[in-house]
Amino acid sequence: MYWYNWDFWFFHMWWFWIFNLIFYWLIIFAIIYFINSRKVEKWETALDILKKRYAKWEITKDEFEEKKKDIT
Repeated sequence: MYWYNWDFWFFHMWWFWIFNLIFYWLIIFAIIYFINSRKVEKWETALDILKKRYAKWEITKDEFEEKKKDIT
């Protein structure tokens, strides 16, 4: 009977450590996920939008230069 109890506690001890490792890993993962999800996105400036429109050929070079002067 004595060895049976010892085996039980030994087995229980390992499950306790495994459970704690998983639990703490999940907490650390949740904290990292929360920090990364709260990062502020960069706002696009008017010049960035104008450059994208010029890259897509929505406006010509003359229009780009004219609007660029208006913005700056």
